[in-house]
Amino acid sequence: YPGEAEVGAAVLSHCPRSFIFGGTATVDHYRTNPAVQVHGPGFSKILLGDDIVDNWEQYLDLMVQSVLVNSGRSCINCSGIWASRHTREIAEALAKRLGPIEPLPPDDPKAELAAFTVSGQAEAISVDIDRALEQDGVEDATAPYHGGSRLTSQERYGYLRPTVIRCESPQLAAAGKEYMFPYVTVVECPQDKMTSSIGTTLVATGITYDEAFRQSLLEATNIDRLNLGPIPTTQINWLAPHEGNIVDFLFRARAFQMA
Repeated sequence: YPGEAEVGAAVLSHCPRSFIFGGTATVDHYRTNPAVQVHGPGFSKILLGDDIVDNWEQYLDLMVQSVLVNSGRSCINCSGIWASRHTREIAEALAKRLGPIEPLPPDDPKAELAAFTVSGQAEAISVDIDRALEQDGVEDATAPYHGGSRLTSQERYGYLRPTVIRCESPQLAAAGKEYMFPYVTVVECPQDKMTSSIGTTLVATGITYDEAFRQSLLEATNIDRLNLGPIPTTQINWLAPHEGNIVDFLFRARAFQMA
């Protein structure tokens, strides 16, 4: 909308039906408003089954792509990789690939990171991450690649370098966070606890051939779009939109035939 937050709120209050995209606070604000369909953070994830996790290296490219494409700004970007073991090795391998990526000018064809243009936003996100890192069982695997700071501040914008956080359990605060840059947590969790612990998930890629685990993912109502097999969370099928079609809410469907 063409203005600050209060302008957007005024627009929505005068429209019979509206879409809005925003953070968790926006979702909570409009959750009970039947005239507004609100789309919040994706919290999209890759779940590695016990049957394949020992071969996690085979899926490293897929994990990197899911985290990094579009500078990590899409709701379908992966912000959590869950496994029952090898989480330290996975986090270190991801950090080795993502951590060295540096901010480049936006017109550079090799640029992979988008700038934060809202004043103070990048700084606030970096502080929030550092606060979560104070908990026991949380480790920043990318810290050795950041040269002292993930934040690069300029006069009118800022950059955050890709950040990979290892969490020893799903209960840690860092495991439930998502930001508009390549940020991913590698979370250690038993396979039989995953579907009940991942929370609301827009896209889940379940890499497993265990039929019982696949069935539990199919039955998980907290997953909006499910990929079974090695499919990036960012892979889109236009015939199967993960948040429905615009006509479903904003328009009335009509049937039509002509002879």
